[in-house]
Amino acid sequence: MISVMAERSPVLSKFLNAHLNAAKALPDSSVRIFFEKCHRALKKNIGKPNNHNTKELPSVCKHLPDALQLASKASAPMKILGEAFGEVSEKLHWQPRLDYKEQGDDFYNGHANAVIIGDGGLENHSAVRVGASLIAPNIEYPNHRHPPEEGYLVLSEGEWRQEANPWLARKSGETIHNPPNIWHAMRAGGKPLLAIWMLWMETSN
Repeated sequence: MISVMAERSPVLSKFLNAHLNAAKALPDSSVRIFFEKCHRALKKNIGKPNNHNTKELPSVCKHLPDALQLASKASAPMKILGEAFGEVSEKLHWQPRLDYKEQGDDFYNGHANAVIIGDGGLENHSAVRVGASLIAPNIEYPNHRHPPEEGYLVLSEGEWRQEANPWLARKSGETIHNPPNIWHAMRAGGKPLLAIWMLWMETSN
């Protein structure tokens, strides 16, 4: 029997190539090494495509054009990444977290996440989960933590905090690296926050 190698969709391939090129343009750092590890895994094994219908966009997605416009004013790699993400974002299922009800309506209506690769995304993958977070102006995404190591590549500016440390401002093209199980939070100022994240799902490495 002849095996047929899985093929990634052109839109998803364009986005991943743009993210990889943006990561390569980063200065040497732990998060650059992390992104490169994720991309090696994504290149080595192409996951099974998911067939799902996009749902009605939550209200926070009205800020997506403004966030992408902010990314377009950054470096050339980030501008290309923003354009590629704009294309892939139309195929994603955006949804707010349902487990933070105590945060109230402002938080619920002021944020959404979308999985790009992983459960619920455009493609499954055993090693890497890729997604995006969008936060409306003046909304804080509260403290949370998770076992997988995580890296953020910022498309539009915001602030991040780890543990009880001070808030750190991050603009387009900058990064945040979250070790496993570290408490972290993020918030938008007067502009929407948009960031791409990667999670390393394999516990053996």
